[in-house]
Amino acid sequence: MYDEPYLESCCRSALHRLVLAGEIGRPDGLKDGRCLGRLVELGLARRCADRVDVTEAGRARHGSEVLRTSTAP
Repeated sequence: MYDEPYLESCCRSALHRLVLAGEIGRPDGLKDGRCLGRLVELGLARRCADRVDVTEAGRARHGSEVLRTSTAP
């Protein structure tokens, strides 16, 4: 059963950009700030001093929803 909150396409795009940014993360104040905030609320990202970076849960969600990779055997 699918029990994860739905991500709008803009939030999926923001998650993808966040993963692509790697360790440097994404700075606050960008156009996708609202989506980054939602990702933080969902635990898929975390706020650091002046940036947002992806969490392990965010990487897993990126793999399953953005890249469409399966974690099932």
